[in-house]
Amino acid sequence: MIRVDFKIVEVQKLFPLMISRGTMSSSENLFVFVGDGTHIGVGELSPATGSAWTAEHGQAQLEAFIRVGVASDPYTNYARMREAGIDPPAMAALDVALWDLLAKQANMPLYRLLGLPKPTEPTSVTIGINPPEVTAERVPSILNSSGAKCLKIKLGSPEGRDHDKAHFMAAAEAAEPFGVKLRVDANGGWTVDEAIAMCRWLADRGVDYVEQPLAEGQEEGLMTVFANRPLPIFVDESIRFAPDVVKVADRVDGINLKLMKCGGITEAVRIVATAKAFGLQTMIGCMSETSIAIAAGAAIGALFDHIDLDSHLNLNPDPASGAPIVDGVIVPTDQPGHGASLDA
Repeated sequence: MIRVDFKIVEVQKLFPLMISRGTMSSSENLFVFVGDGTHIGVGELSPATGSAWTAEHGQAQLEAFIRVGVASDPYTNYARMREAGIDPPAMAALDVALWDLLAKQANMPLYRLLGLPKPTEPTSVTIGINPPEVTAERVPSILNSSGAKCLKIKLGSPEGRDHDKAHFMAAAEAAEPFGVKLRVDANGGWTVDEAIAMCRWLADRGVDYVEQPLAEGQEEGLMTVFANRPLPIFVDESIRFAPDVVKVADRVDGINLKLMKCGGITEAVRIVATAKAFGLQTMIGCMSETSIAIAAGAAIGALFDHIDLDSHLNLNPDPASGAPIVDGVIVPTDQPGHGASLDA
């Protein structure tokens, strides 16, 4: 008999994160605990900026779901949650908790249970949209404290492309002494013409790739952007589940999945398999997760070409631990399960 418990924790960010859709300075995250009487697995729901996927709604959905019982098999349980229409971050919380429980029952780190090595790809750390003078001050602080080797710069400013360029240049100049790679995420904040022009401008300035140039729902326009791209194009918001990959495989170079978008590890592995079948690159990202969900992402980190698991590095404080950054890489621990725990 599996017991399920819940805890909501308000999580504060060290630096507010502004993207094209809005700003988040704190969030209410839901932690889900599944126990077998001996071991306890833990997962996490983290809301997205501007989303209705809240902790309260997710808990209510899961409480209704578990009244008919929780399958210990994550695959069976995931299929039932999808059929019940549960919000993806709530699915992720329960799915990750079940995988954590399975690995603890096997007395194995989750990455080993899944047949994977530890990841070696360094994570990006993120600088949100800011006035250039704020960006110039904040970037060195972020890079000094994290030791990161890659910087993701959020663009798509509501103030227009001139602001994007000023913010980018401030970030790039502040990051230059650190020798980091530069990536860009527009979070759907550009039009087709803006995307083409900005990609050319960014390519001239050494950017690795551009993520989500057009808003979710405007995937048809990606055909034009893709045909004129001077650097790789990834999509994020456009991808939630594995079948979504098929719809955009002919107009992108890669996909970014998030555990909170797809509903957990079970679907994340399917998305990666589908993307690789189409020859696409893969990336794993995050929303406002603590070390709990970040550790779960790190457990499957070896599957990805690019990693963006940094949200726990921008918390004040992180109420969890177990997802350390080592030489720029978010490394899963060798503890049984995903290795993270809620400290509060």
